[in-house]
Amino acid sequence: MTSLRTLCEDYLAFRRSLGAKLMMTRGLLFQFIAFLAQREAPFITAALALEWASKPEGVQQEWRARRLSEVRQFARYVHAVDPRHEVPPQRLLPYRRQRPQPYIYSVGEIEDLIGAARDLSGRLRPRTCSTMLGLLAVTGMRSGEVVRLDRDDVDLRQGILTIRESKFGKSRLNLCHDTTVQALGDYAAWRDERCPRPQSPAFFLNERAKRIGKANFRKTFKTLTCQTGLRDPAASRGPRLHDLRHTFSVRTLIRWYRDCVDIDRHLPRLSTWLGHSCIADSYWYLTAVPELMALAARRLDERQGRRSS
Repeated sequence: MTSLRTLCEDYLAFRRSLGAKLMMTRGLLFQFIAFLAQREAPFITAALALEWASKPEGVQQEWRARRLSEVRQFARYVHAVDPRHEVPPQRLLPYRRQRPQPYIYSVGEIEDLIGAARDLSGRLRPRTCSTMLGLLAVTGMRSGEVVRLDRDDVDLRQGILTIRESKFGKSRLNLCHDTTVQALGDYAAWRDERCPRPQSPAFFLNERAKRIGKANFRKTFKTLTCQTGLRDPAASRGPRLHDLRHTFSVRTLIRWYRDCVDIDRHLPRLSTWLGHSCIADSYWYLTAVPELMALAARRLDERQGRRSS
């Protein structure tokens, strides 16, 4: 009989070949396999899976549901190899993920954030962070995608950004507006003048002429939101860096509604631009923001009115 550890390695290799990142999956599954070994259980059972997933005390239901979900997916794989392994049924630990309400920045708030970034201390940090924030605001890219940009990914002649191996292992091309190309070109010239021998191929550089860290960028952004009054320094939550992506998406949809664009026809384009794996992720914006809900309802009323007349 093939050991569960061997099957687990095969399963992980298979998932990675499909583009899955599996940041925590391996650790969780090997913890579960060790739990089965302690119980001297040669096969996965729904009861043991539920016991293991429910074991941590003082954690949110979301985390327990995540643990059971990882085991369930693995169990489906090993069940195909040996039917004696049970697949835990759905809804043993029901949990419905609640997306955080997006914060939609005003134009003035984005300008304030960029202005505050320009006042940061450092030789490269002010220009780097302000340019990155501007790029996030006008493209809707994920912050990690901007951080990972290399010089070869920014084609200033064609105005094209190559976003490589992003979420779910997908890559895509984004065509930039002329003003965005100009801003990126200005930053590149300024950067090269100050760092003729960089320590990294990254397009955006930190104070050590290396790639700026994603965690550091988020920390800096939190500081900027406090400085501009968008966040209470004592509060644990506030407007996020990712909300710049939400803002871009929402304002694009609002502009389309006001221009009487066929949303159903154009939404796949926005979904592709954003790098969404499922168009439902793009439709979510229609229900997440009251202004979009109102515009969508008005569009529906107008259609029904034309049909009844």
